[in-house]
Amino acid sequence: MRSISARAPLALLLALPLLAGCLERGRSPIAESMGDDDQYCQAGGKVAVGSPDYVACRKDRDVQRQNAEARTDRRQRDLGEYMMNNPDRH
Repeated sequence: MRSISARAPLALLLALPLLAGCLERGRSPIAESMGDDDQYCQAGGKVAVGSPDYVACRKDRDVQRQNAEARTDRRQRDLGEYMMNNPDRH
């Protein structure tokens, strides 16, 4: 009985890296791939934070990100529907 209770912490320790991926829930891979919006919109220090050009750039980046995420979600949904409708083709 004692060996079973000794294995539980070891199993948890081994499973911890796998569970760490759950902590990143909510982070979009698209957001990661687009880079830092602040740095991009400052254009290497040429545009001041809060200026109309900076605000417009940030809004454009937000719209681009939302559109990319919508496309990704739509593709995933379409793939799921295809697999449900054609169970013998995958």
